[in-house]
Amino acid sequence: MAFLAFMLLILPLLAMSIESTNMSNIAKPGCQMKCGNLTVPYPFGIGIDAGCSIHFIFDIICDTSSDPPIAYLNTGASNVLNIPTRAAEVINISTSQIRVRNTLASQCYEQNGELASQEIMFINTGVPFFMLSEKDNRLTLIGCDDLAMGFVFSLNDGRNFSTGCMTTCSRGKDVSNNGTCSGIGCCQAVIPKGLTTFLGLVSSPENHTNVWSFNPCGYAFLGDHEKFTFRGVSDFTDPNFVSRVVNDVPIVIDWAIGNQSCSEVRNSTAYSCKEHSLCVDSESGRGGYRCICEEGYEGNPYLSPGCQDIDECAKNPCDGICKNSPGGFQCSCPKGYFGDGQKGRGCQKEHDFPILKLSLGLGLGLLSLLVSVTWIYFSIKRRKILKLREKFFQQNGGMLLKQQMSSNLNKVFTTEELKKATNNFAKDRILGAGANGVVYKGVLPDQRIVAIKKSKKLEQNQVEEFINEVVILTQINHKNVVKLLGCCLEAEVPLLVYEYISHGTLHRHIHTNNGEMPWLSFQNRLRIAVESADAFSYLHNTTTIPILHRDIKSANILLDDYYTAKIADFGASRLRPFDQADMSSLIPGTLGYLDPECIQMGLSDKSDVYSFGVVLAELLTGREAIDLTLPNREKSLAAHFKASVKENRLFQILHHRVLKEGSLDQLNAIGELVVRCLDTKGEERPTMREVANELEGFTQYNTRCWAHHDQENDQLQMGEMISEQKDLYIVVMHTSTNCDTSSSVHQALD
Repeated sequence: MAFLAFMLLILPLLAMSIESTNMSNIAKPGCQMKCGNLTVPYPFGIGIDAGCSIHFIFDIICDTSSDPPIAYLNTGASNVLNIPTRAAEVINISTSQIRVRNTLASQCYEQNGELASQEIMFINTGVPFFMLSEKDNRLTLIGCDDLAMGFVFSLNDGRNFSTGCMTTCSRGKDVSNNGTCSGIGCCQAVIPKGLTTFLGLVSSPENHTNVWSFNPCGYAFLGDHEKFTFRGVSDFTDPNFVSRVVNDVPIVIDWAIGNQSCSEVRNSTAYSCKEHSLCVDSESGRGGYRCICEEGYEGNPYLSPGCQDIDECAKNPCDGICKNSPGGFQCSCPKGYFGDGQKGRGCQKEHDFPILKLSLGLGLGLLSLLVSVTWIYFSIKRRKILKLREKFFQQNGGMLLKQQMSSNLNKVFTTEELKKATNNFAKDRILGAGANGVVYKGVLPDQRIVAIKKSKKLEQNQVEEFINEVVILTQINHKNVVKLLGCCLEAEVPLLVYEYISHGTLHRHIHTNNGEMPWLSFQNRLRIAVESADAFSYLHNTTTIPILHRDIKSANILLDDYYTAKIADFGASRLRPFDQADMSSLIPGTLGYLDPECIQMGLSDKSDVYSFGVVLAELLTGREAIDLTLPNREKSLAAHFKASVKENRLFQILHHRVLKEGSLDQLNAIGELVVRCLDTKGEERPTMREVANELEGFTQYNTRCWAHHDQENDQLQMGEMISEQKDLYIVVMHTSTNCDTSSSVHQALD
């Protein structure tokens, strides 16, 4: 009885001691662990310069004047825009993220459309290793006549960008209240990774004059999209909407330690991961790392003695005997029992052995039968697969291909080779997809990286034409054409193997960050135009049978490691003499690039010239071929470009870098060439060879000064041409290139 009383007394004390040990491991010894309802784990610490955190940036300010106390970040963020901001109130700190209370941007209007109030949202974490989570945060806009814009600027890597979305709805009953943000009354936009600053604004095209009765205000905020539930029209007039977002939808911040990766910091004195912990690199793209406990361990991986072994046996995970081990446990059965002792399977007494023996015998017999049946099944299935592959090989013109390529049979790949190269056509190997098929990244046994195109289904009457195309394309040898390395005919649809081009499409480079890629100078734009035109001229004139590409666009011009142009995607191509027009009922091509004459006359070599003219206009202006957000007369780049040249407004639509780096004569001449390529009558357009020769001639402008030109007159002409242009920045335009003498026109803010 005395022993029992002693145990009843000592057990609660032991439990309290264990709990105290675990809790003390959260914060640094001698430091405060909680601020109000918030637990603050190390490497964070409560108190400014109290020595309780790993770095002063991780200090947490605890405002005890409130009840309960409130925690704030101490990032030391500077307000470079002089926008009033408040300290970020911390709601939760986890092993990888911080959640802080939200802030909103808004604009409210009177019934007559006058602005009643306006708020701007500005978020600045202040340090590169506190980053806004691109996975959890979304820019969300609420309203029926609103545009939300988010701006990021002065990033460490020099990137500036904007994002946003727009909502329009004329009636409240059109707005869904099913809890989802579907785009009517509520829209969302993603943000890229690695952001530390974000400026949000709300504007209204019609000042809410048409929707004021049920929607007087527009709101925008950045926060955890899984925590926000859109309630339809009721959110427009809910007086508690702002406080609901502020309190219920936190901003999520990914945190990391320092700016070095695990491999860079592991052997240095700055390495913070303790015993039985793992180092995890930050996924932000800005460096930094975090520490986590190994499996089977728990505790704070940043504080000595590191993570501690979990006693799994305390949770009774076995039906038999449990023995704890570092990082795990083992189950076993007591003496007189057999089995593995695992939970749910248990242990059986040894006298049950005859029944077990019989069960094992039956089980082994059934297993042997199953193995035999399975072997027979897969043998039959394999034979069927081989027969099916042979059928596909014949159906896709395999014998015809062998006859025409007898000396080059290494260009015919097997299905197994391409499956292995693409990890069985895994989704993470997809490079892109289009109307003609899906392109996968593959690695051949000789470590060559290739692009493997899985084409759409091939009709039987197209087999001979397809094989002829493959034979011709394998013979193409031009530095600016993506080389076709071979094909596979054993699958239901043909597989084509091309050389791999690393730097993506010209379209992405032109239209990313408004064409502000550092390498994308006017000279390089002109060089790419020359290389592309030369390749298309080669296809039209040099090959055995002329090749019409039929889908020329900036997305089908790739860039290699040295930003050299490579023509790709011959899925819509055809081999035929130029006097045979293509009158197929389904016209290939892409909206915005398609020859308007092809509907009546069919596609010809001049159709490729028209499409290439649109690509040239893209290079000069930086605009999309079709942009439905612009006014009607500007939606089509081809029509807008021709109208601008006709009305002597060419310099108003050119990209500012083209204006700055190109000469007046040069730009006028290229503009005239584009207009000729875009002529509505195909017979009036130049040939692709003429286009290539003229573009090559334009490059000579950059090697001659304007010694015989009236530079003052040229400066005056260019100034007059762009005097009506309106922009948000100052553009400096030089009227000569590669010369000591130059003139510039400064355009002031409108």
